[in-house]
Amino acid sequence: MTNNTVPEDTHWYASWFDTPYYHILYKDRDYKEARLFIDNITAYLNLPEHAEILDLACGKGRHSRYLNQLGYRVVGADLSHNSIDEAKAYENDSLQFVVHDMREAFDRQFDAIFNLFTSFGYFENDNDNLKTLEAIRDSLNEYGFGVIDFMNVDFVIPHLVPEEVKEVDDIAFHIKRFEIDGYIYKEIRFEDQGKKYAFTEKVKALRLADFEQLMEQAGIHLLDVFGDYKLRKYHPLSSERLILLFK
Repeated sequence: MTNNTVPEDTHWYASWFDTPYYHILYKDRDYKEARLFIDNITAYLNLPEHAEILDLACGKGRHSRYLNQLGYRVVGADLSHNSIDEAKAYENDSLQFVVHDMREAFDRQFDAIFNLFTSFGYFENDNDNLKTLEAIRDSLNEYGFGVIDFMNVDFVIPHLVPEEVKEVDDIAFHIKRFEIDGYIYKEIRFEDQGKKYAFTEKVKALRLADFEQLMEQAGIHLLDVFGDYKLRKYHPLSSERLILLFK
């Protein structure tokens, strides 16, 4: 019997994020909350008019475009060639999209670098997370701010939905979630046009203390920590997000 399962790439983020199925599964995300957060964090930072912002791990550039609409000069960067190819349709004089590995510094510096909506901690090797922070540090100008918006692990793990089936565009995505050995996994299996697919999202369960240690190693100064998109105080057990502001 032929095995129709398409194998996942060793680096899951390189394969899964570059498939059309990733965008199909998450197409119904509510972006109102994301815009609220962007409004709040840019106001809080009091960025200069026409500030230069890097949206790191930008996907198809939805948030980069919104930042650009607010008047900022924006570069959206992502590892996915397919996502960047689509995003490039929206480029203008103050909005640019590039394929980029977040572990590498840019050859220019920014007033702010945003890494939003749990787009950190994908790497197997802790040193790659450190390299990412060092790259962010080196890509900020003297007065620049970095923002990492991550899940609050101690809230997320007790609230994981172990199994569900989500049907989108006539595709039934069978999803399992679990935590093992310091990583949070999401297994995604589905069938389309006679082929079976299997992908696994894997994110390191980084807590505030882990980020503090990495930032100390990277020579980064943590300035503030928020617990939600309204920028309220972070509470380890009840906050939904872990939002880190640093320079």
